[in-house]
Amino acid sequence: MSMLFIHHVIGDLTVGKPDLMELYDSDTLEVAARVISASPEASTVVLRRSPESGVMARDDRFVGLINPLEILGFLARNCPDGDHLQRENLMKVATVKQVVVPDQGSLKEIDPGTRLIDALEMMKQGVKRLIVRKSGSWRGFSKRFSVIYNGKWLKNNATSSNPTTPTSTSSTPKSLATTSEGKFCSLSREDIVRFLIGCLGALAPIPLTSISSLGAVSTNFAFVEGSSPALEAVTKMPLDPCAVAVAEMAPDGTQKIIGDISAYKLWKCDYSSAAWALANLSAAQFVIGSDENGSGEITVPIPDITPVDDGTPSVAPGVSPKKRFSSRSIGFFNNRVDGINIGAASLTRGRSMYRGRSAPLTCKRDSSLAAVMAQVLSHRATHVWVTDGDTLVGIVGYVEIIDAVTKRAAPSTS
Repeated sequence: MSMLFIHHVIGDLTVGKPDLMELYDSDTLEVAARVISASPEASTVVLRRSPESGVMARDDRFVGLINPLEILGFLARNCPDGDHLQRENLMKVATVKQVVVPDQGSLKEIDPGTRLIDALEMMKQGVKRLIVRKSGSWRGFSKRFSVIYNGKWLKNNATSSNPTTPTSTSSTPKSLATTSEGKFCSLSREDIVRFLIGCLGALAPIPLTSISSLGAVSTNFAFVEGSSPALEAVTKMPLDPCAVAVAEMAPDGTQKIIGDISAYKLWKCDYSSAAWALANLSAAQFVIGSDENGSGEITVPIPDITPVDDGTPSVAPGVSPKKRFSSRSIGFFNNRVDGINIGAASLTRGRSMYRGRSAPLTCKRDSSLAAVMAQVLSHRATHVWVTDGDTLVGIVGYVEIIDAVTKRAAPSTS
């Protein structure tokens, strides 16, 4: 099995990977939201601009990673009662530097000829993204990865864009291909696991072993009660994986998971609407709605206010109505919500709060490692919650998967 890790190099995984998108700590949150939405994963690399005078050390270019929840938490804390326009204006003036948590250790630049076993060890020690130079001199790619990437057919290299094409403005995602240092791409732990799931035969018998037997179930996870403010989840959010369980407490002190608040579920959200929900709803209201077949609607407690219809329009002439909160806008189910008018004094009685993809991704203790890997990759998730009956007992993320896969791989050089 060790031959799989030693005889493959990290360059085997880079064919078809898009160029690394430029996002600087001096860019606005509005730019960050667009870059995250266009990124292959629900977070993106933050870089530091080179000074006009002087030379910056290679590692000093890296600041860390930014994800949607960090932006939402910032908006919810700084504009909890503001309207949609105020939150959008805040995103236009606030910078990434005000939000991102500096973590240079989460990023590491490596050569495409680095052995896979060495790259896996880096990720086990806390590296989340590998920055790899897409060197034209490197030709060591495996054929199996040269046709498609994430289900998208690669374009012929001969039809690639002309390097003399003018670069885009600072308000749109850019690529490090525009720099003098050449083209780069980033490899995440998802890319590594996607490679490994294609080599299950070489990993036998580990893929068919239960996650509990492999010690892949982590009990170090964060949770909030459903009645707690949704914003509390952001204060408890661990860095890896970026997820907090929303649970109901049983009399015996155990937790029953009813949903989760995580970065990957809010990957392509409407930040203004989601920030309002994060600041004003409970954790249960934020994640629970109806599942995708339309069942399980919840209602919101509303004060006894009798609406008075005096024949006057609800919105003054020439004034746009306030934006309505919907599950579509915060990245959940594609149904628009009725009955909520953001900033209004009351909500329509008896209408559902919103319809959400509330069911968390779960597995059992005796689930095989291969099954969990397939779950994570098929949902483009960062983690799977582990349950025993209805009780939440742990979490499996990419680090646990990589650690389980490599546990019996002797890093021999022979």
